[in-house]
Amino acid sequence: MKHVAVILLLGTLSTQVMAQTDTVNLKRGTTIMKIGNMTIIKPNQPDSSKTDTLKIGAGSLIIVGKGIAEGVNKLGKAIEGIDIKKIAETASDVLKKKKPKKVSTNWLVYDIGFAGYNDNTNYATAAAQAFIRPAGSVPASKGDFALRTSRVSNFNLWFFMQRVSIIESVLNLKYGLGIESNNYFFKTGITYVDDIAVYTTRGGVNELDKNKLVANYLTVPVMLNINTNPIKGKRGFQFSAGVSGGYLSSARQKKKGPLGTDKTKSNFNLEQFKLSYVAELGLGPVKLYGSVASSPMHQYGLEQVPYTLGLRFSN
Repeated sequence: MKHVAVILLLGTLSTQVMAQTDTVNLKRGTTIMKIGNMTIIKPNQPDSSKTDTLKIGAGSLIIVGKGIAEGVNKLGKAIEGIDIKKIAETASDVLKKKKPKKVSTNWLVYDIGFAGYNDNTNYATAAAQAFIRPAGSVPASKGDFALRTSRVSNFNLWFFMQRVSIIESVLNLKYGLGIESNNYFFKTGITYVDDIAVYTTRGGVNELDKNKLVANYLTVPVMLNINTNPIKGKRGFQFSAGVSGGYLSSARQKKKGPLGTDKTKSNFNLEQFKLSYVAELGLGPVKLYGSVASSPMHQYGLEQVPYTLGLRFSN
């Protein structure tokens, strides 16, 4: 507002300058222009040695120099050419564009990363030993369920992710809905048997080309989001943390070897519901995400707590 007021003032003064120039002329060819307490005296002789005199106040300050009157006239004309209304409208539009939205939605967000689990099973217990049949001469151990961690094994598709402002778009509530797909690639030939009481049988290392357990969850994440620069919107630095609830929609084991491919669809003994702690960190459309389940994924026999880590891509 201060800048607009200054421009309006200069426009008014320039009008006064132009009026004085057109109406006040002395007999000796001298032009006198008055701007408030300032007086500009300009001889009209073509002699370049002549100078203009600028008096400020009651003659207490006098500035003598060439081209003073001409410079003031040019300044006045330049100010007259400025469209104050257009500048104000443009500034208003810019401010509206920069104002962050209270609600923003991302559609079809997807994740690519790694799925694994922390095996906290106490293999000295009878329940853990009984989960592998027949027991044989070698007791069951973590090695029976060792994973290949070098393969991309987590794929998530979020139908939408929505963010709602709580405090000035800096603190937000973020939630969504999607499908999580966790693939656990075994190094061994361990096989799940879908019986009245689910159990597993052993297989040798490198016996199969591919051996994986797949668990798909319909998931709803709910997080608190901090956006350090709301003006930049989705391009600003952001951090989110919260929980997600997942429902086991399907599961299967897929094995591929010299005799072909075998698929067994079943929930086996996986827990039907999964509660996880989730977080994401990022700058712009690409984010780093992670999750850790609050409890083991099996109902009995094993205590393997799943986790995921990877990159999240959003528009």
